[in-house]
Amino acid sequence: MRPLAFVDLETTGATATADRITEIGIVEVDADGSVREWQQLVNPGTRIPPFIEQLTGISNEMVADAPPFAAVAAETMKRLEGRLFIAHNARFDYGFLKNEFKRLGITFRASVLCTVKLSRTLFPEHKRHNLDSLIERHELRADARHRALADAQLIFQFWQKIHADRSIEAIEAALHAQNAHPSLPPHLDASILEDLPEGPGVYLFYGENNLPLYIGKAKDIRQRVLSHFAGDHSSAKEMAIAQQVRRIDWIETAGEIGALLKESALVKQLQPTQNRLLRKNDESCTWTLVDEGEGWLRPQLVLASDLEFDIRTACYGLFKTTKEANQVLRTLAESHNLCDILLGVEKAKPGKPCFGHQLHRCKGACVGKEPLAKHTMRLMTALTGLKLVSWPFPGPALIREGDEAHLIEGWRYLGTARSDEELHALRDNPRPAFDRDAYKLLAKYVGKMVPLNWNESLPRL
Repeated sequence: MRPLAFVDLETTGATATADRITEIGIVEVDADGSVREWQQLVNPGTRIPPFIEQLTGISNEMVADAPPFAAVAAETMKRLEGRLFIAHNARFDYGFLKNEFKRLGITFRASVLCTVKLSRTLFPEHKRHNLDSLIERHELRADARHRALADAQLIFQFWQKIHADRSIEAIEAALHAQNAHPSLPPHLDASILEDLPEGPGVYLFYGENNLPLYIGKAKDIRQRVLSHFAGDHSSAKEMAIAQQVRRIDWIETAGEIGALLKESALVKQLQPTQNRLLRKNDESCTWTLVDEGEGWLRPQLVLASDLEFDIRTACYGLFKTTKEANQVLRTLAESHNLCDILLGVEKAKPGKPCFGHQLHRCKGACVGKEPLAKHTMRLMTALTGLKLVSWPFPGPALIREGDEAHLIEGWRYLGTARSDEELHALRDNPRPAFDRDAYKLLAKYVGKMVPLNWNESLPRL
């Protein structure tokens, strides 16, 4: 029998890249059947949230004098090395340990078995496969739920139970189904499967040269990359990528926002052949309103790169071309009975009616039949759905994500930092051009932004 390690962790939260381990429990089973148990509290270096304290029973006081993970890393590695890593929802426990080792500059890699997946395969007639369901279904003995060693013992009990109740053939078939790898393109080394990370980031597919074929972002790089090579390719593009790819690189990020920003920036920088939506960064334009007096606001088309998008300037729509912008304005004129002359889409001598008025579409603001202020109110109503989010800060802002901070100013992405030194270095970088894709992404996360004042002491990263 292969040596086994039944593993359970308690943590400060659910995100492996941001949260930390508070307790490790391992049940080691050797090839001869001998069993050893190990449990270790860990100081996470951060506060344990109250609801986690209540769930696990592990308080901040309990871990205050416990060693940090760095002090127990060698012992943990010794107990796991060369063993099949078995955990309930193994992706969670394995991901946390990989990240803890990674912070120390250590690469941790193991063969992994998930007992959630194993239970689903062996007992498909049941809907629930969490640990509490397994306790009830298989009459497992639970001494202290949500403590690391007690839960690792439950996983070991489940392993013993299925070996008593099911045939070796059935268990082997279930294990094979869980560990079956998807087919890879013929020119890719199969060892890449061991290296692909399971967290968020950006991946790059390369062909025979150093220019990328395709750049993508993912919440789970491994899962997303392997989905490209599924047997039933969903598109001609997927087929072309699979046939041409020779090498895969990736950049891990702290979260989804960082992955989205990195993907957009890399696509524009490297121009991969299979990325079309994000490749072009044409000069965008937008409508602003100019006060002409007497209640008349006139639309004016300006380049987005010339604007700060601050709270004083209302902007409406982002357009790739002046033709597109004018077409949208004409459509609004027709649907809201606006005057083509006052909108600037038709030239005429003062006091002359616009063409729309002659068609009884314009309500006559051009010839004094309608007050200019009333026309302006209708124009504002028409533009409401196009209004852009104003930049809400007098200067730059940060979006914190795990151990990263994204620096933004005027909707322009200035870069990502992991330390105060890196953050200060970003300040000196040339300011990038306004990017339409970056704006659309960042506007969704304005609620996560924190203003930054370079003249004040910066928050520690």
